[in-house]
Amino acid sequence: MSAILIFLAGLASIIIWWMAQQRLTSKPWLESARASDIFPVTRSPIPTVKIGLGVFLAVVGALFTLFISAYFMRMGLQDWWAIPLPGVLWVNTAALVVSSIALEMAKSSAQQNDANAMKIALLASFVTAIGFLAGQLFAWRELVSEGYVLADNPANSFFYLITGMHGLHILGGLLVLSRTTFNVWQGEPPKEARLSIELCAMYWHFMLIVWLVIFALFAGWANDFVDICRQLLT
Repeated sequence: MSAILIFLAGLASIIIWWMAQQRLTSKPWLESARASDIFPVTRSPIPTVKIGLGVFLAVVGALFTLFISAYFMRMGLQDWWAIPLPGVLWVNTAALVVSSIALEMAKSSAQQNDANAMKIALLASFVTAIGFLAGQLFAWRELVSEGYVLADNPANSFFYLITGMHGLHILGGLLVLSRTTFNVWQGEPPKEARLSIELCAMYWHFMLIVWLVIFALFAGWANDFVDICRQLLT
């Protein structure tokens, strides 16, 4: 509960900062000056689309925070049996890391106006992202073949739910990334593709962080942290 409150407070701070940047809190009826003396309106140097993406990612972060909090609370009951971690998840994690690094390289290439490097980096990010999703499906198939079905154990249900939601967000980002990659390979110059690539990189880095937290959760590395939090709360 404390983590959720802290997150909501941070989200409220971001919204208040954005409103201040957009002058939504100003009171023009109290301003007494000639029209020629009014200072020009200053807008945020951050593109509006980036602010919108930031708000969206904050909502996504809240969603996964709730999932993880529910996971922590549910795993303390007696009917909980930990699900084994498929080995392919290590490969999937590496693929997502490479995809995120490739997008960062594409962003750097766009800033340097290097069209060829930008094309290769975007293609590499796209291919490795598809590999991540394919690996996730393979992990699901492996678990089902070993008898770890959805309704058999609460741990199974949480695994499929959380990884499924993360996969859906990756799939949504992949649709945008595919469009950006297609436009670049069709000859869109780096200057025009720069903002789109930056948005994709911002989204991809966030989803990578979310996946690393999820991976640590299912690997059992967060158990000690959960025990410490429970001792502090009690």
